[in-house]
Amino acid sequence: QVHVVESGGGLVQPGGSLRLSCAASGIIFRLSDIAWYRQAPGKQRELVARLNSGGSTFYSDSVKGRFSISRDNTKNTVDLQMDSLKPEDTAVYYCRCDVSWGQGTQVTVSS
Repeated sequence: QVHVVESGGGLVQPGGSLRLSCAASGIIFRLSDIAWYRQAPGKQRELVARLNSGGSTFYSDSVKGRFSISRDNTKNTVDLQMDSLKPEDTAVYYCRCDVSWGQGTQVTVSS
């Protein structure tokens, strides 16, 4: 029984920051491949950032240099630090641990 739950979304002004968190249970978290995706209105879901158990990271070109993914294996959590947010970052953000998905958390960037 795997549970993945995101939190930390909300409304923020352009240029602001948010930190999303994802809590996972029912998996061997330290061995998991974790990632953040997002889906904007009318668009397909896209990969934002990925971090595997070996420490390798991937960022999409649109967020590189602004977002940072990290994990805490003692807490079974994965975070996405989002800085210099833009209106185009507005989307529902989803956490994935291996093949398990969270329910999503809304991020809205608007003045």
